[in-house]
Amino acid sequence: MYRVITCNTNGIRAAQRKGFFEWLAAQDADVVCIQETKAQEHQLTDDAFRPKGYHCFYNDAERKGYSGTALYSKEEPSAIQTKVGWEPVDSEGRYLRADFDNHSVVSLYVPSGSSNEAAQGRKDIFMEHFYPHLEALLEQDREFILCADWNTCYQNLDIKNWRTNQKNSGFLPHERDWLDRIYKNLGYVDVFRQMTEEPDLYTWWSNRGQAWANNVGWRLDYMLVTPGLAGSATDFAIYRDERFSDHAPVTIDFVSSILK
Repeated sequence: MYRVITCNTNGIRAAQRKGFFEWLAAQDADVVCIQETKAQEHQLTDDAFRPKGYHCFYNDAERKGYSGTALYSKEEPSAIQTKVGWEPVDSEGRYLRADFDNHSVVSLYVPSGSSNEAAQGRKDIFMEHFYPHLEALLEQDREFILCADWNTCYQNLDIKNWRTNQKNSGFLPHERDWLDRIYKNLGYVDVFRQMTEEPDLYTWWSNRGQAWANNVGWRLDYMLVTPGLAGSATDFAIYRDERFSDHAPVTIDFVSSILK
């Protein structure tokens, strides 16, 4: 088994205070991807931010208290990449890639477009640039696991109130079409949906009202894999027994024999 966990912590220091790292220590993950760390690495002085048994990497945003990604791995990566060569990714710490023998794992934080039109414009620019990046990854002689807060739901099954959200960022037709092209034209696979079509499985809930208590959520956090890893996932979990963030951690187990 090769276990990968992804989680948007919405502030890694806040998640630490809520018990995230105690929970993580019991999960025996091979790789952990974190989005929205909202911290500079020099601020993470507590030993908790360097989990025992892991090689730990952080990619901070230039702006303090904003964005940022992290990646922990049991195996030491052969290479780490934090830049893709364009904005808003590089200055906002949205991309962190770790290379291993025959595969790479990416921690990715896709911009949200929900706050205003300008934010949606930045998200649209990201989507325009990231599609050819995904295309280029297919030319590399390795498999990829992309762990992300994608800030987009693909189908009605992934969002509780889909009818009333069709004009809202995260469920706009052109955002869903972007994912559709990633799946159908490039061949990337959402391994979670390969394993289950069960409804009401969400990873993000608004802090407003009783969204968490009533499970009025969105599935924004998932793992896309290159075609060679299609069908390689064997189990999944969305952890909701505790609440570390407005997002829940997602765990996917893969067949270990094909990931070296």
